[in-house]
Amino acid sequence: MNLHSDDFELFSLPRRFAQDRSAIDTRWKELQREAHPDRFAAQGAAAQRVAMQWSVRINEAYQRLKDPLQRAAYLCELHGAPIRAEDNTAMPAAFLMQQMEWREALEEAITVPALDALQDEVDAARARALSTLDWLFDEKGDYAAAVQQVRALMFIARFADDIERRREQLGQ
Repeated sequence: MNLHSDDFELFSLPRRFAQDRSAIDTRWKELQREAHPDRFAAQGAAAQRVAMQWSVRINEAYQRLKDPLQRAAYLCELHGAPIRAEDNTAMPAAFLMQQMEWREALEEAITVPALDALQDEVDAARARALSTLDWLFDEKGDYAAAVQQVRALMFIARFADDIERRREQLGQ
């Protein structure tokens, strides 16, 4: 293992968006077993510290690879197309209109069925965004276009959290 390998290399996975979650989980467990500090107890404190660094590196990679949104952002970064979500907020007008409609619907949602309907709509938008990312990354190799889709997916994820908070406010 090399500390400087990218996450895909570390996990022996192809550098693509579509991944088998069970393969990621299995490889994470294998890597954790290999790098567990207890395996290096007889080799002294220095070896254990290195093993701990490996364990941290493996966990960081696992967190990025297992989550489609983090994996997508990471792929963009690896291919020279940074997300820059904090300073690049430009989005297509249609997406901005959708955001406004969802915000209004959330403000007006005072029943569980209304929240459920909104959640279904957001879940469908998330599925479409993930499918588009799959196509942009793995079929077209268009990382610049994927950046905008990743930023849209980031909004969708935040908005889904807002729906959950609203659900908690309603006591459901």
